[in-house]
Parts: sequence; structure tokens; C-alpha cells
Amino acid sequence: MPRTPAGRTRTAILEWLKDPPGHAPRGRSRRPPDGRGATARAVAAGLGIPLRTARTHLALLADLGLLRTRRVLRRTYYRRDEFRIAEVCRLFEKGW
Repeated sequence: MPRTPAGRTRTAILEWLKDPPGHAPRGRSRRPPDGRGATARAVAAGLGIPLRTARTHLALLADLGLLRTRRVLRRTYYRRDEFRIAEVCRLFEKGW
């Protein structure tokens, strides 16, 4: 378990991105997953954190290769890279 607030935020983002439509507030239309992922604005709203904070953490996770990004017009969509996440988990299990 992460011990820093930043680590908890990044862990929460990774967990939230497992099922973005499932985290939508009740009453809102849930779009079927189209493979695009979620925008920084959706992550920020879903986790109740400032947009700037969400963008910073998403950028870091993308730079580490844990998230894939896709630009569509003016928006960037983020989604988990399950293969890379599993690879990192195996490294930690082995003790580096």
C-alpha cells in the first residue's frame, strides 16, 4: 500500500480507470466502453480531486508506461496498459 498521499492518488486513479463507466454517478448516462478511456476531467470528477492534480498524476503514470494515451481532437483519453501493469507487478513480486 502506498504511504504517500501522491501514491494513494495514483493508486486511486489506476483503480478508477479499471471501470470508468461503472463509476459514473447514478442518473447520468453511462456510455458503453469504446476503448478510448477517460479524460482527465472525468478522472478528476470521479475521484473528487482538482483537474490540475489529475492531469499531473495522469501524465506521470503515462510517462511510466502504465497508461496509454490517445488524442481525439482537443482531448486526451487515458486507459490502463494492463500488460505493463502486470509486468511491473511481477518485478515487485520478485523483489526487483
